[in-house]
Amino acid sequence: KNPVQLPSGSRLTARRFLQTGLSLGGGPSTFTRLHNLFNQAFLDEDTTDEEDLVFARPFLKAMDSEHSFDDHPIYFLLHESIYANSGDTGATNIPTNWMAHRAYENLIAKGLSEYSYSISSNIGSSNDDDGDTDTCPTLLFGEMVFPWMSEGDYTECSGFGMRCLAISLAEKSDWGPLYDGEHMKRVLADGTISKAAAAVYYEDLYVDFNASMKVTERGAPLEKCKVWVTNEFQHSGLGDNGASIFAKLHSMAMGKNRIPS
Repeated sequence: KNPVQLPSGSRLTARRFLQTGLSLGGGPSTFTRLHNLFNQAFLDEDTTDEEDLVFARPFLKAMDSEHSFDDHPIYFLLHESIYANSGDTGATNIPTNWMAHRAYENLIAKGLSEYSYSISSNIGSSNDDDGDTDTCPTLLFGEMVFPWMSEGDYTECSGFGMRCLAISLAEKSDWGPLYDGEHMKRVLADGTISKAAAAVYYEDLYVDFNASMKVTERGAPLEKCKVWVTNEFQHSGLGDNGASIFAKLHSMAMGKNRIPS
């Protein structure tokens, strides 16, 4: 209801706050880091009057740098567009059109109120059904972009020019094929010199597990790619233990490591 201005000039809104979930796929330590950040949000944590709650400046500074959209606005502009794909048929007229936002709004329209930040922003309400409880928790957003990000929530992503550019990219429909599946199959076919192996993280917050497995199934572009499925890492595997993962995948590709695939 009352957005707070951040040191950069951007605004801390309820919807922007929910984007802190973006970092949760970055490794196990991010859960503890966010817990500590939220615990230190207010100057006086013991106040029972919502009107008296004041955000601590260290919290506001941390929220300002929690997301990289202001530092790298191209991330906001191209996050959905880089996945735009006309498909194998060459069909056009398939704009991304704020896909994540449309999916979110569709959930709200179905009455799934637990996905609504208007509910989450009512934490502390006298109405038990409106507050953040065990049965109605605050659900954070993952890695996705929204059209409202250019409406002042992020200063460097806002302004007439940036809004027009973001909308134009979202409405662009003449995308070509994202990849050549048949060429990938030819390159990895038996008897060629190219080999491939991949790690698929079962609990990856950013990459859908079933989508990953679909492109490696029989007849798919990467059917000859050897796959190591693991829940030992999240999306942060290379940062957590990159040398070990690379060694395992290289060994699999060369046929030295017979991990079932």
